[in-house]
Amino acid sequence: MTVTRIVANLAVADPPADAPFWTGLLGLDTPMDLGWIVNHRSGTAQVQLISHDATAPEDSRVSVEVEGLDDLDAVYAEAVAAGYEIVHPLTDEEWGVRRFFVRTPQGVVVNVLAHP
Repeated sequence: MTVTRIVANLAVADPPADAPFWTGLLGLDTPMDLGWIVNHRSGTAQVQLISHDATAPEDSRVSVEVEGLDDLDAVYAEAVAAGYEIVHPLTDEEWGVRRFFVRTPQGVVVNVLAHP
């Protein structure tokens, strides 16, 4: 399995409202803005602002992207076999990712995803 990126998901009330800070002051681009989640980046540096997840029962605090769907399916199977709590099942989302949420032993919700 290959992890291709890890992105912090910061909880905020209104993700688009912070755009001037991230794009103006810090000069980041905004490749994704779904209203409830906004991604800002420059090269490989990224941050996501999230008010609430549109399809999951709980918000994640970090997103981990793996290289492909085979890797994602393998991580999901390993998480289930190890007995980790699956917070959001393996799902093909309308914005073009396949993902699931898993809770770490210390309670952090992690969004594990891949782009098809």
